[in-house]
Amino acid sequence: MIAFWGGLILAGLAMLAREVYAEDRSQARSMVISKYGIVATEHPFASQAGAMILAQGGHAVDAAVAANAVMGLVAPMSNGIGGDLFAMVYEAKSGSLYGLNASGWAPAGLSIDRLKSKGISSMPQRGIHSVTVPGAMDGWDKLLGRFGRMKFKEVLAPAIRYAEEGFPVTEWVSETWLASEPVLQEDANASRIYLPQGRAPRVGEIFRNPDLARSYRQIAEQGRDAFYKGEIAQRIVAFSERQGGTLTAQDLAEFSSEWVEPISTSYRGWMIYELPPNGQGIAALEMLNLMENFPIPEFGHNSTQALHVLIESKKLAYADLIRYVADPRFSKVPVAEILSKDYARQRARQIDMAKANPQVESGKPLQIGDDTIYLCVVDREGNMVSLIQSNYMSFGSGLVADGTGFALQNRGGLFSFDPGHPNALMGRKRPLHTIIPAFMTRDNLRIAFGIMGGWNQAQAHAQFVSNIVDHHMNIQAALEAARFTKMTFEGSDVQMEARIPAQVRADLEAKGHQILLRGDFSSQMGGGQAVLRDFATGINYGASDPRKDGEAIPEPLLERQVRN
Repeated sequence: MIAFWGGLILAGLAMLAREVYAEDRSQARSMVISKYGIVATEHPFASQAGAMILAQGGHAVDAAVAANAVMGLVAPMSNGIGGDLFAMVYEAKSGSLYGLNASGWAPAGLSIDRLKSKGISSMPQRGIHSVTVPGAMDGWDKLLGRFGRMKFKEVLAPAIRYAEEGFPVTEWVSETWLASEPVLQEDANASRIYLPQGRAPRVGEIFRNPDLARSYRQIAEQGRDAFYKGEIAQRIVAFSERQGGTLTAQDLAEFSSEWVEPISTSYRGWMIYELPPNGQGIAALEMLNLMENFPIPEFGHNSTQALHVLIESKKLAYADLIRYVADPRFSKVPVAEILSKDYARQRARQIDMAKANPQVESGKPLQIGDDTIYLCVVDREGNMVSLIQSNYMSFGSGLVADGTGFALQNRGGLFSFDPGHPNALMGRKRPLHTIIPAFMTRDNLRIAFGIMGGWNQAQAHAQFVSNIVDHHMNIQAALEAARFTKMTFEGSDVQMEARIPAQVRADLEAKGHQILLRGDFSSQMGGGQAVLRDFATGINYGASDPRKDGEAIPEPLLERQVRN
């Protein structure tokens, strides 16, 4: 029996799971509960590193950067300083929510015409022409500069130590690393670093990355300029030139991430926040607006009717996503119109409860990528961070600049090759992004959450919110609950985890849904993390998805360390 938050949802008071029949619950893991901070990531070492930073007096942002740096080492296929970053920060003292878009732009010299002149007829998904300026490092700098209490030297110390001493590779990471061997073998630098014995590391084998430790040390000493103007930048530019790319020193030096205002919608008494385009968060909000037109709580969790509404809402929201979302500095994105409740009511009429719609209006589907990490932090004061970071596809472009120790992302692969599309490739333009952090509030409750996985993310966010709001699950149960995902933009295909009842699946197939059955906890559904702060009690809660290797780890009790 899944744990409920009866009093929490109805009154925003104490957060208690049902005691009756608790021993028979289907929730596999309890929440982490503490009056001190909690860090939830996809790897225990990253969570531990962040928790130790909190114990030393660090802000939630300090812990998030420390954890992210470790994640870039221990899950290099999914994230790293060669990728992009988006984050939300909740400041407890002011009650304000801040958004950061640290996604990089295309090189100034890269264009559709330039690629066509080389005989390229579609947007490259790997290689140097898929590389955009990495934004994560500048994102770290912006976060620490505005909220942090520590310097790069302190927050990068755990990652540097792990990179130099090595760490044993975990289960999920080993599996995805193995699948990436063909990509890594195509680049000498990538192969040398990530295939140290001519193959991907196996579970429990020690992996070291002294090149990444060296890059981290330069950042610890020189800050962001080490990456965008210093030796690291020089190595990236020289490598790009050798590969026939267009990336220049100016593309790196002139890049800056930007603070943005989160966008939001209400859902049955809760406020749900996402970041604005160029990310896909708007699709999660539109899905929720569509779902609000149906009695989801009455339908029941993962019932035939509820799943049918969610799947059909996904199709409609994603049709708008692929048609309109682009870099708002280059194209007008009708955010207010898409998030209008009237618009949702109008679109919801297109959902036929009797059958699946195989063809909704959409743009041209883009390539799917699913290699991303998500982490979240809450500190003892109630400051919270929701952060997502990615290379896009596994090991990004598949390229590693000499001596840097990290893969360069392939986010450029998400540009459209159609010159008339809002998301068309253009110099200094940011592509449509799949990675999205999220946040939700009601009364005294604040939840930072995210679920990674390419185009899975917005639909997974909507399912998580529905689990919390419609079905009164706690954050751990909401992450664990069986999910569906539809990675395509057309057709009636949909993937579902095997825990969804067979009769429900049969009833959905009778409506025309074409179900691809996945395992009980499938990585195709992404992996998520969540932290919750109840400001009425001052208690923090953490949750970690079993679809990943991670954990939610509480801040340990240590003697306060004096920082230099």
